[in-house]
Amino acid sequence: MWAPTWNWVLVANALLGVSQGLTWSTTVIMKIDLVGAKRRGLAMGLNEFAGYVAVAGSALATGWIAAHYGLRPEPFYLGIAFVVMGLALSAVLVRETHHHVAHESTLLGGMPAEGLPSARQVFWRTSVLDRNLSSVSQAGLVNNLNDGMAWGLFPLVFAAAGLDLAQIGLLAAIYPATWGIVQLATGALSDYVGRKPLVVWGMWIQAIGIALVAVADGFAGFTAGAVLLGVGTAMVYPTLLAAIGDVAHPSWRASAVGVYRLWRDLGYAIGALLAGLIADAFGLQAALWFVAALTFVSGAVSALRMMETLPVQTRTLATHSHTPTAPASQFVGARRPE
Repeated sequence: MWAPTWNWVLVANALLGVSQGLTWSTTVIMKIDLVGAKRRGLAMGLNEFAGYVAVAGSALATGWIAAHYGLRPEPFYLGIAFVVMGLALSAVLVRETHHHVAHESTLLGGMPAEGLPSARQVFWRTSVLDRNLSSVSQAGLVNNLNDGMAWGLFPLVFAAAGLDLAQIGLLAAIYPATWGIVQLATGALSDYVGRKPLVVWGMWIQAIGIALVAVADGFAGFTAGAVLLGVGTAMVYPTLLAAIGDVAHPSWRASAVGVYRLWRDLGYAIGALLAGLIADAFGLQAALWFVAALTFVSGAVSALRMMETLPVQTRTLATHSHTPTAPASQFVGARRPE
């Protein structure tokens, strides 16, 4: 709000990043701990719905405030209110979920047969070695790469087309609002049809949405592109988190989620830097087309390398909810009860 130089802005963003790593990662892990296998996609959809509908509402509100009262400090007063409310609610309502992990591990026969992997082993398994976990990680990275591009370049594209601040703020809200609301359906859908179809087609629909923004020249075309990008992201975002929960054993699942989110959220930084460099060198349209092509390729990688992570038995359980967990054999390194 009161930064006198750009370095202050950079430090403030670093602090926001630390907060994101501590809070949002942990809420995701806690929901996976609580919900069990048969409703994991639904839980992730609810989590991301809450977060990104809030992003959309904040974008819409701050755009309106900025248009009427200026860019600083008035729009940032909302942030102060959000922090105070979030801290108060967390202090009163949040409870530890670690004992749920211990219970789930017991149902699956205890620790993995090869023992608890080290942090280094979890990192390499999630990043490269396991075909499902690494496919999820690369898709998450590219998903957030195009998201970082969208937040950085879309307002410039919209402004270059002659849109005013209110229209740009509305478009900035449409994308996360679509993303947030549709996740309620797509997260639950992945519990029935599986994870892989939503990941692959979600990436491809995102690519189409970015391409549509690249060729559009007015509000209607930009809106259609933002909606498609939001739908594609909604198909991917909760499903990738649910897939991590499908594959990783409960004893090291939180570490796998942390590694996945490392790669996924690095996409924001990589996307912003890459899109900015390409836009400076070759123009805004070139940057949009490059990111659209990269997103399509990521979907193709998932189509070729990723296997379905949700067992047929668990999909059946999502319809007939009488068994609390999926079979132990679905987990990497799991063993059946003695």
